[in-house]
Amino acid sequence: MAQTPVEEIDALVIGAGITGLYQLYCLRRQGVNARIYDAAGGVGGTWYWNRYPGARLDSESWSYAYSFSDELLQEWDWSESFVGQPELERYLNYVADKFELRPHIRLNTRVKGAAFDEQANRWRVETEAGHRARARFVICATGLLSAKHVPDIPGVDTFAGESFHTARWPREPVDFGGKRVGVIGVGSTGVQVITEVAKQCGHLTVFQRTPNYCAPLRNSPIGREWMEQIKANYHEVFEGCRRTISGFIHEPDPRRTLEVPPEEREAFYEDIWQKPGFAKWFGNFSDLMIDREANELYCEFVRRKIRERVKDPEVAEKLVPKDHHFGAKRIPLETDYYETYNRDNVALVDVREDPIQRITPRGLETRSGLHELDVLIFATGFDALTGEVTRMDIRGVGGQTIQEHWADGPSMYLGLQTAGFPNLFFENGGLFCNFTRCAEATAEFVSDAIVYLRDQGFERMEADAQAEREWIEHAQSLSAKRLISDVPNWADGSNIPGKPVALAFYGGGFKRYTDICDDVAAQGYRGFRLT
Repeated sequence: MAQTPVEEIDALVIGAGITGLYQLYCLRRQGVNARIYDAAGGVGGTWYWNRYPGARLDSESWSYAYSFSDELLQEWDWSESFVGQPELERYLNYVADKFELRPHIRLNTRVKGAAFDEQANRWRVETEAGHRARARFVICATGLLSAKHVPDIPGVDTFAGESFHTARWPREPVDFGGKRVGVIGVGSTGVQVITEVAKQCGHLTVFQRTPNYCAPLRNSPIGREWMEQIKANYHEVFEGCRRTISGFIHEPDPRRTLEVPPEEREAFYEDIWQKPGFAKWFGNFSDLMIDREANELYCEFVRRKIRERVKDPEVAEKLVPKDHHFGAKRIPLETDYYETYNRDNVALVDVREDPIQRITPRGLETRSGLHELDVLIFATGFDALTGEVTRMDIRGVGGQTIQEHWADGPSMYLGLQTAGFPNLFFENGGLFCNFTRCAEATAEFVSDAIVYLRDQGFERMEADAQAEREWIEHAQSLSAKRLISDVPNWADGSNIPGKPVALAFYGGGFKRYTDICDDVAAQGYRGFRLT
């Protein structure tokens, strides 16, 4: 059988989500022959796959928008402060059409592997369907939270009812009417899906391992007058995001917690608690995430808020976190989540007290007995950051695989490149922030670097091994000063059995990170080997 012809590309982008779409736009605008391959049947990335009931933003919609086009900003009207998945998917499809990106996107195309040809300085790429491409650059815009994780529970494949993972939800609506539903997981996704499914099903059983500090979303519709005000002030919105540590609109109070008298401190907590979004987190006192005593004071405030909303004191105590700091795990934002446990058709199972034993054809069995179910939902999270990358067979210089190179955990200079894998970029893996703000920053850095190489006559760009080590040490030293380093979670890979535990995120904040990237580029891409 004759082999299919090899597609010749300057730059291959893997992923058609927030980052991939903007990366394609940047490259094609600079005259680079770029294509996107994506396994999905449509564009949108996270907002294509995660269409479970209740899926919505926890960033203010207008702060999550692309900032690169004034025309786009003025054309698009957001319906709510925190819009749901359907609207975000429509927005990203609108972007793909408006900027004529769709002809350069190959959907239903999952990349199987990529090998670097050291003689030609090209990546040889193959898809699972057998399509082949040769690209000078490969850019993994595969998302931070895209590779779904299903825990290895005995009998997981034997369940006779319907089962779904929230990250691979079907396009057709699921009928929960009168059914017995079980949800495993109470992270950000679990909180959203639990609240909505409880309203539709006959009975809901929630299987909780670790309770979270959930905070009120306080969503609201955006009327025409408010939308016009937003449009008139978009420049100030994005400038404000650039100043904050995580790219959100919320700026911290400069005071330290213990400097403020108790009565004034309590009033401040009450004030930010009434505000929408992450004001409760990023608009808090400046030492919230670095001072354990300060954090514990706020934890007690949040615990009181939880107890006030749950009628059954025993259930309330199960929902109150006591083993980690506020903000050490991403804070789920909710609407009536705690009130859901006051419903007669909802039961909470603490699997630390009553561990899961197995899944059977009839339901889920814990130590105390069988919970009979018609539907089982896995809100069990992701193999974050590297999951989609290590799923592929990526081989760099000397045939080394990316799995071998990252045997002790992901290691990337600036979170963008790793030694031994020339002209291969990773995006959105170096910094925790309001996602689109990071996506634009990294896509612009990569696009500018590729154009620089083209204009200066360089063939290869590769992270210097020493610069990579120094960056990781620097990033980890900053993260170690923040309370997130105290608590195992998906950010360090500890939620995946057997995965090396390593916190790869840069702890210096969004502005400091982008300033460093600008300086690196201004110095001819310091820390990268250009040949």
